[in-house]
Amino acid sequence: MGTQNLMGASQWGQLLTLSLLWGGSFFFIGVAVKELPPLTIVMLRLGLAAIALLVLLRIMGLALPRGRQAWLAFFGMGLLNNLIPFSLIVWGQTHIASSLAAILNATTPLFAVLVAHRLTLDEKITSNKLAGVVLGFIGVAIMIGTDALAGLGEQLAAQLAILGAALSYALAGIFGRRFKTMGIAPLPSATGQVCASSLLLTPLALLLDSPWTLELPSLPVWAALLGIALLSTALAYVLFFRILSSSGATNLMLVTFLIPISAIVLGALMLGERLQTKHLLGMALIALGLAAIDGRLFKRLARAKKKTTDRESFLGKDI
Repeated sequence: MGTQNLMGASQWGQLLTLSLLWGGSFFFIGVAVKELPPLTIVMLRLGLAAIALLVLLRIMGLALPRGRQAWLAFFGMGLLNNLIPFSLIVWGQTHIASSLAAILNATTPLFAVLVAHRLTLDEKITSNKLAGVVLGFIGVAIMIGTDALAGLGEQLAAQLAILGAALSYALAGIFGRRFKTMGIAPLPSATGQVCASSLLLTPLALLLDSPWTLELPSLPVWAALLGIALLSTALAYVLFFRILSSSGATNLMLVTFLIPISAIVLGALMLGERLQTKHLLGMALIALGLAAIDGRLFKRLARAKKKTTDRESFLGKDI
């Protein structure tokens, strides 16, 4: 891994925060889906987030780029990062268990490593990266429960849809790198992408869900919609583009490994759920995988071992 892609404490903190924000979206969706259809939830999620980000942009004295190139990039990002994966995941999860979908979605960093190796010059695959991604994936599978893999191979089209969503997320990570080279800061990048995604998804939701025929949601559902829009979308995408700009696509996609940890830890702390042995083992493997991808810990251990070997060799000669 190039030194320009090593993450410091700040970047790791941002990645953990992003995992908490996206992990929390499952709770918000769980509340909202009781009264609203999926595409309507996505439409409201993106629409409310777009409004919030536009207001924040105005308060900060910033403006969205108006050039054709920038907006083509925003719509491309919206397609790869929202419209395609959201649609595939929503359809896929109507046919397979959510636990199996979560495991399949955890292939995103693997796709990111392979795609980045193929399409970039500074995020080439290394043995550490590949080993780290495999360890992380195994850790996610253990945490969620290997019994979820029992249905692997059944409902193949739905499983391929989830894998397609993971690939789309990986491609979005590579595609989104262009905003830095175009000189577009994280906040305008997040705002433009969410606005473009909203424009893409709204006609689809209006056509398929006819939301004007639905009853008005209850207050808890509105609260969940605000949570998923302001926290899990608006704030999350600002962090998304900030991490992408500073740490690269491969590191950004590691958030997929951290989301199950966030969800399980939050459940233990806030809902009194009990941490099981498989959770601790899965977390340990994920931590080991992240350390392998980062590389610095293993380099320090190798240097320390070399110093010890050199010292013993010197003392042996002296004797």
